[in-house]
Amino acid sequence: MMQLPNFFIIGAPKCGTSSLAAWLSGHPQIYMSPIKEPFYFSEDIQNRVITEWAIYLRLFSRASKQHLRIGEASATYLFSKVAVPAIEHTIHTGQYIVMVRNPVDMAYSLHEQQVRSFNENIDDFYQAWCLAPKRREGKQVPPGCKDPILLDYPSWCRLSEQLERLYTIVPKERVLVLLLDDMKKNPRREYLRVINFLGVPDDGRKEFPVHNPAREWRSRRMGKAIYSLARIVALFKHAEGLLPKRSLGIIQRLQGINTRQRPRPPLAPEVRAELETYFAKDIIYLERLLGRDLADWRYRHQRV
Repeated sequence: MMQLPNFFIIGAPKCGTSSLAAWLSGHPQIYMSPIKEPFYFSEDIQNRVITEWAIYLRLFSRASKQHLRIGEASATYLFSKVAVPAIEHTIHTGQYIVMVRNPVDMAYSLHEQQVRSFNENIDDFYQAWCLAPKRREGKQVPPGCKDPILLDYPSWCRLSEQLERLYTIVPKERVLVLLLDDMKKNPRREYLRVINFLGVPDDGRKEFPVHNPAREWRSRRMGKAIYSLARIVALFKHAEGLLPKRSLGIIQRLQGINTRQRPRPPLAPEVRAELETYFAKDIIYLERLLGRDLADWRYRHQRV
């Protein structure tokens, strides 16, 4: 019998989606795609790992009767203009989990991720931020960048317009929105909100490790080779069926050897102030959509 996902963690990027997907994958009655971000439905963004429907379905072929919910997490789907309509056309009654955070912090973290993923070649965040208008026109895009849209940090982080678009397509009762701030403060409580939303029982999880924290490659050349190899191995294992599913941990060890974790230095006060002004209206509108007071996100630079 063909297995289809019935819930999706659709974004936003750098808002805790990796951690949540990892926690849910450990629930005995939830099956998560072994490739965390197949990006299959976001056809308008040239970053898809899986492009064929038959191969996409193979990601869920190991789900069994014990799995009450089948899911995948692709953080591009909220931003994409075609992903959710395509899911609705195919799945019809899927549930959606959206994770959001302060857009200033999100933009800073997203830049780091694009540097690590070799889409971005400018290490200085503010310089990369200022280049967004030119890159929308296809100018000053790094060689090897999969899609210039990935470097449009202002657009990716305007969360209210993305959430509003989602609500025009999907009834609100099929959408759960989480704040990264809440997940950091009380991960157990937010985890229970998610599994209650999905209609599965509490599995008693008490440990909530952070996945995909701030980090950088020790050697970018070696990192690029490891990054490419990891994608190829994942495809051969879980999509093409050419490698055994059992992991030997070789890729993880290579990544660990060539990675160092470190907190990013805080944004310069003048840069934070500029971004807070840029996102001020978006945050106010997000407050209205969520019915939440997000005053702590606005003008934080004045309290530092």
